[in-house]
Amino acid sequence: MTQDSYSARRARLAEAMGDGVAIVPAAPVAIRNNDVEHSYRQDSDLYYLTGFEEPESVLVLIAEGGAPRAVLFVRPRDPEREVWDGSRAGVEGAVERFGADEAFPITELSEQLPTLLLDRARVFYRLGRDRAFDERFISALVTVRGRARSGVIAPRELVDLGAVLHEQRLVKGPEELEAMRQAIAISREAHAAAMRAARPGAYEYEVEAAILQAFYAGGSARPAYDSIVGSGPNATVLHYRSNRRRMGDGELLLIDAGCELAYYASDVTRTFPVGGTFSGPQRAIYELVLRAQKASMAEVRPGGTLDVVHDAAVRVLTEGLIELGLIEGDLDAAIEEKRYRPFYMHRTSHWLGMDVHDVGDYYRDGAPRPLEPGFVLTVEPGLYIAEDAAVDAQWRGIGVRIEDDVLVTTDGFENLSAAIPKTVDDLEAAARA
Repeated sequence: MTQDSYSARRARLAEAMGDGVAIVPAAPVAIRNNDVEHSYRQDSDLYYLTGFEEPESVLVLIAEGGAPRAVLFVRPRDPEREVWDGSRAGVEGAVERFGADEAFPITELSEQLPTLLLDRARVFYRLGRDRAFDERFISALVTVRGRARSGVIAPRELVDLGAVLHEQRLVKGPEELEAMRQAIAISREAHAAAMRAARPGAYEYEVEAAILQAFYAGGSARPAYDSIVGSGPNATVLHYRSNRRRMGDGELLLIDAGCELAYYASDVTRTFPVGGTFSGPQRAIYELVLRAQKASMAEVRPGGTLDVVHDAAVRVLTEGLIELGLIEGDLDAAIEEKRYRPFYMHRTSHWLGMDVHDVGDYYRDGAPRPLEPGFVLTVEPGLYIAEDAAVDAQWRGIGVRIEDDVLVTTDGFENLSAAIPKTVDDLEAAARA
C-alpha cells in the first residue's frame, strides 16, 4: 500500500463521518511473561488508515468539510531506547513518511486531545475495546465539558467508529485483494509442505514447523492465527491447537492454517490421510463434506446471504448423514430439529480480511445482509464425529473440514484458494509425494 492509498481511506472515512472527529488508538502491548512482551501487531483499524506499525500511537482524524486533517501521536525519537528496540519514526517521520498533517509526542496526548475535541458535535470511537484508553478518552471529554462556561461546545454524540469504518473495510479494493492473493499463494505452499511432512510416526508439531517455515520463506510476517494440526481424534476438536500428538498410519490429519501478508489474512483448511490412502468410512465422510462445500459455494453471489450459504451446507450434510445411517428420519424434519448438530456445530462462513474473522455486520435490520462484490468470505463445512459418539464404530474419530477463501464477484464468485489440492485423488497423491 502507498501513502496515497492510506490518505484515500482517510478521506472516504471522513466523508462517511460527515462531521466530527475519529479517535483510533494503537493496539496495547501485551506481556507474555514477566517483562517479556508478545510479538506486537498493530491494531487493524489504525494500520488500515495510516500504515503505522508502532505501539503507543493514536490517530485523531478530523472531518470538517473538504480534506480531513490527520493528527498522529507517536513515540518520540529516543536514541537510547532505539538501541534496544529498533528505530522509531518519531514526530517528524509521522508527517514525512506516514502522511500526518500534524504530529505530537504521545506524552502530549492528554494535553492536546481536549483541544482537538473542542466544538466537535460528534466523536467516533470504539468505546469498551481498550479500557485503559477509554479512561484517557473520557478524561479528555470531561475536560472539554468543564470548559462549557467559556463558550466552547463539547461533543454531544458518541458514535461507534466500527459502524462506519468497518463497512468500508468489508469491501476489498484491488490492492487488498492482491495482498490476499499473495497470502493465499504462500499458504498454498505451506499446505503442500505439510502434506509432505505428514508421515506415520511424525508428530503434529513437526507438520506445524513445516507450515511456519513455508510462511516465513514466502515473506509472511506471521501466521494469521495459531495453526490447527489435528490428527486422528484431534481432528474432531474444532479449535485444537496443542499439536503434540504422534500421528498414526491411515489417520486423518486436519490442518487449518493460513498466513498473514501486509496485514491481510488467508484461512484455509484441508483434511487428508496420513500415509496417503482414505479408508472407506473416511472417504465417505470426506466426499460428503466436499459435496456440501460445492453446494454452499454455488450460493455465493451478489444478493445472496451467508444464511443461504450455510443452509445449503446443512441440507447436503444432513441428507448424507441420513444416507450413511448416522442420523435417522425425514430430511426436512431432521433439518428443522437440527439433528445434524452433534456432528456439525459451527457456521459455514465468516468474513475474511485484515482480521481472520473480519469486521463488518452480518445482519442489517434483523435480516441477513446481501453479499456484494468485493466481499471475501470463507466457505468451510465440516463433520466431526467424536470418539465416544453414539454411532457405529467405523465412523468414530473421523473429523473433516474443507475451507476455502472466496471472493464475491459481479456475477458470482472466485475461489481464491482453488489451487490447493482438495479432491480425494489429489490429496492422496500429495500425501504420498
